[in-house]
Amino acid sequence: MSSPDPYDLLVQPVFPVRWADHVPEDARPDAVGLRELFARAHDISALAIPLPPALSALYRVLYALTARITRLDRSDDWHEDRYAILDTGRFSPQDVSSYFDSGSRAGRFRLFDPDRPFLQDPRLATECDKSAGVNKLVTTRPSGSNHSWFQHAADARPAPVEPAEAFLHLLVWRYYGPSGRCSSRSVRGVKEANSTAGPLRTALSYHPLGENLFETLLAGLAEPDPSRIYDPDTDLCPWERDELPDPLSVKGVVTGPLSSLTARTQHAVFLVPDDTGTMVRDAYITWAFRERIPREDDYLIWQVSQAGNAYARYADSQRALWRDLDALLLDDPPGQESTRPPVFRTAVELSEKPLRVQALGIHQEGQAKDTQLVSSSTPPVLHLAQERDPERARLIGLLRLSGEIAGGRLARATKQAWASFSNARRSEDCAWSAEAAARYWPAAEVEFWRRLEDRRFDGAARAFRTLAEHVYDQVTDTAAGSMRGARARENARIELYGGRRKTPAGAKSTGRNNSTETEE
Repeated sequence: MSSPDPYDLLVQPVFPVRWADHVPEDARPDAVGLRELFARAHDISALAIPLPPALSALYRVLYALTARITRLDRSDDWHEDRYAILDTGRFSPQDVSSYFDSGSRAGRFRLFDPDRPFLQDPRLATECDKSAGVNKLVTTRPSGSNHSWFQHAADARPAPVEPAEAFLHLLVWRYYGPSGRCSSRSVRGVKEANSTAGPLRTALSYHPLGENLFETLLAGLAEPDPSRIYDPDTDLCPWERDELPDPLSVKGVVTGPLSSLTARTQHAVFLVPDDTGTMVRDAYITWAFRERIPREDDYLIWQVSQAGNAYARYADSQRALWRDLDALLLDDPPGQESTRPPVFRTAVELSEKPLRVQALGIHQEGQAKDTQLVSSSTPPVLHLAQERDPERARLIGLLRLSGEIAGGRLARATKQAWASFSNARRSEDCAWSAEAAARYWPAAEVEFWRRLEDRRFDGAARAFRTLAEHVYDQVTDTAAGSMRGARARENARIELYGGRRKTPAGAKSTGRNNSTETEE
């Protein structure tokens, strides 16, 4: 299984980047190794990772490395020390070299190292009955009897992949791997062939973005919980551990913020290079631990179900990022019960810089089904958070809520009209509601950002309702030519205004259609 080329991530051009405008053309390689990425982070405007969930996972690895390189993991005054580092404008080259060259870590970033390949478990070569195949590794390829998603591939003729691409899919498996069946693995008499979903499976991940990668990584580094005591010498990332973890116990795996960022995985992967060491020809993929590691993360919006259980907000390819904005700026956004991602409470401290927000993930189910990659970003918005501008943050929440209310009422109106017109069950998806959503939400997004830019918050409910009225008329227009269709259309229209007010038990109805919405 050894390779003639261990493929060192510190120097290999694994990470595609976009350079700042001031960087000369002859000093702009398309991709850099990990060492250059940190040494020149102030010259890099952004990472150019093409796979959103891989970028989300990579951010967490880079945040942990940032804490180690800057020694913020050992800071007694975390906020002041981070400000001091920010003022220097770059990562110290000496600190970068000191971390990557110290002790055994110098060899721990090799993708094909025979003993400790980066973020992999070489024991799988003997503990698994068989490999999973390179098609299984590449998350955008179909494998087995699954349908093609982004590209055609055949298990009988698996095409090898370059190490840089294989590394991205390794990250996706560690953080977004599905639950259910996997390759059989035997450990000390325990043989199992199923795994728990990865820590970010189905979730949308939110990250603050600065003007360059240096600012992005400092802004994205969440403050350690001051109510907990951590030992940086035992809070270890996977590549810092002297021994591989015990698959039958999660004790000691996650002991602090850095291991939480990098070791909270449920899948184990081992890449198999070809004879030249220039391509990955096979992979082992199976369960990493029999126990489930608790799901905690500083970059997720946590919601509460009706049963009182916390769950991460789902990545939804049909939901625009503006609909989450107030949940990132406010601790208590209007009209929803959710918990703000902890990282944004400390990122706001750096809001003198024009910080944006990037959302990353996959629209997927808990098991094998993946629907669509999700990636979006906002203009600079973190200076509008409640810590900086509480009144405008509150108004942004109400603006978002106005758009949501109008959109929800439009969905109910179109479904009710369709059910009455076609005798279909109201709960079923219908052509009218799908078309209405496709028309309304993009228009509502334009309205939201226009009003936020102009600081116009008055009359928002009326403006969104007007959008909903126009969309409703457009999508139901085909039914207006018949008596049945016209009646269904007009009877359901009241849902755009909140529906009929329920008459209290024992009270007589006035016969009027009263809206539950207060006019502005």
